[in-house]
Order: sequence, then C-alpha cells, then structure tokens
Amino acid sequence: MGSSASNDYCAFTKAVEYLGDRWSLLIVRELFMFGPQGFSTLAAGLPGNISRSVLAERLRKLEQLGLVTRDPTAMARVAPYRLAPAGEQLMPTLKSLWNWAEHWVPQDPTMAQRDPSVILWWLTNRVDRAAVPERQVVVELAIDGVDASQCWLLLTHDAEPTLCLEDPMLAPDRYVYVEADAGALFPIARGTRSWADGLADRSVEIYGEPDLVAALPGWFLGTERPMRTTGAVPAGAVA
Repeated sequence: MGSSASNDYCAFTKAVEYLGDRWSLLIVRELFMFGPQGFSTLAAGLPGNISRSVLAERLRKLEQLGLVTRDPTAMARVAPYRLAPAGEQLMPTLKSLWNWAEHWVPQDPTMAQRDPSVILWWLTNRVDRAAVPERQVVVELAIDGVDASQCWLLLTHDAEPTLCLEDPMLAPDRYVYVEADAGALFPIARGTRSWADGLADRSVEIYGEPDLVAALPGWFLGTERPMRTTGAVPAGAVA
C-alpha cells in the first residue's frame, strides 16, 4: 500500500513539475479554445507578455510531453500547433479546475482586464443552445482591456458554439456586434449582471441587424440560470 501511494505521489509531482509553470496550461487552454494556431498567433493571444524565447521553450516542452503536436506534412516553420490526444485528454482536468475556481476563488474583475479570453470561456459556456437561431449567426466581440481582444462566436441552434480568431465571413445580415470594456462584460459573463443592465448604463453596446440585437440577450443563460459545466468548446477557425 505504501508503495502504491508513493508511486501516485511521484506521478502527481511529475505533473506539477512539468506543467506547473506560468505558461504551459495557458498554452493548452488557448489551443483548446481556438484550435490550431501558428507561433505568432499564440504569442499574441496569450495573456500578459510572454517573450518569444519563453514561448518557444514551452512549446518544445509540450511537444516532448506529447501534449502538443504539429502537422508533419506541413513545413515545420508554418505548421500550426495543435493539441495532441494527450493534450485533449487533459481538458476534463482543466475544466474541473476551472469549475473549482468558479466556486472557491474570489472574483477578481482585474483578471478579466489582464486576460479578456476568460470572458470568452464564460460567455461560451453560458450560451443557451436551444435559444439561438436555426440559421447560424455570428457574434463579433470587441473587448477592451490590457490585452484588447476581438473574436467571433458562431452560434447555431442546438449545436456547440464555436470561437474563431478570424472573421468567418458570413453574410452581413447574420452578424451582431458587441463592444464593451472587459470590466463591464465580466459580470455578464459570470452571470451576476444582466445584459439589460449593461445596455442601460451604456457600458455594453450591441448593434447590427435589429432582430439579432433584440434577441442576443436571450441567447445566454441569465443570472437565475446556472452556467453549463459539461461539453467541450469546439475549436474555431484561426490563422
């Protein structure tokens, strides 16, 4: 029994040693949320300032661990990084950690300012898939913060939402635009404030097709309904 406990502890210690730095799990999260990405796209999307040398070193380590891979048929310098099967199998663990943090880590609005991508995670998991239109629509999000963020959220009735780092180029009448500071969108994404409140004080602006503008608040679970905690966020189309 003692030997088994020792082996378990050793495995846990190895995991912390390899993945417990500031950037490794953030890189895995970024590839999970947005799909395959090139080096420069990853560098621009990660919160805070990561040097290119540090990012290169972390990616090499993640490749050696079998969490990240590149398309062997593409040129090495242009092949995007993507999650390998081992990296995909890590996601339930990361989502459990996220859910734990939702319950136990104090809310910190400044975190959304530093890393607007956390807002995308919360918003995506607050989508009410039964309420979105039958025809695919695009929510273009422009989030201001320390690291300003722009992305596109594709929504289709009863389908998992998809995050994109590039404009999917759908017909103009299928777009609705959201502009807000990260601090203003943070409580809406967390479900502690309503879209109506943000629109009333003009901290959030929604524009585009009138029917879509009017319907958008109903596409997300409100303050009285809990956020979904199951299901993966599919990768979107990225550069």
